[in-house]
Amino acid sequence: MAQNHPVCALDPKHVRQLLLLSQEAKKSAYCPYSHFPVGAALLTRDGKIFSGCNIENAAYPLGICAERTAIQKAISEGYKDFRAIAIASDLQDDFISPCGACRQVMREFGTNWAVYMTKPDGTYVVMTVQELLPASFGPEDLQKTQ
Repeated sequence: MAQNHPVCALDPKHVRQLLLLSQEAKKSAYCPYSHFPVGAALLTRDGKIFSGCNIENAAYPLGICAERTAIQKAISEGYKDFRAIAIASDLQDDFISPCGACRQVMREFGTNWAVYMTKPDGTYVVMTVQELLPASFGPEDLQKTQ
């Protein structure tokens, strides 16, 4: 079921590790309002993995998704170059897909890295950030003159 993208494809060992760690991270989700736990595992170019979960808040807009939690943890530790992220939820019939805000945050750090969208049974589809957010706006656009 996996789709390969030569530029950002991972070896099976890294894929299994990311899938497992995203499922583990989901267990830490704080989601008393939506009851929709999500976990993420982010792989840097250096091989370091950062996990994250969704964290809700009674003031709803202040909640944060698992993907952004993992990215912010990595950035706060000095990592900005990513190879892949895996996302896990309890959805049985659909692969979990990142929201628009998460796609834009991912885009900040490049377009050619892999996003593994999973189901609890371990199956997944993989797309690049570019495929998830085509015709995107990024840091280089701020340098363009009119």
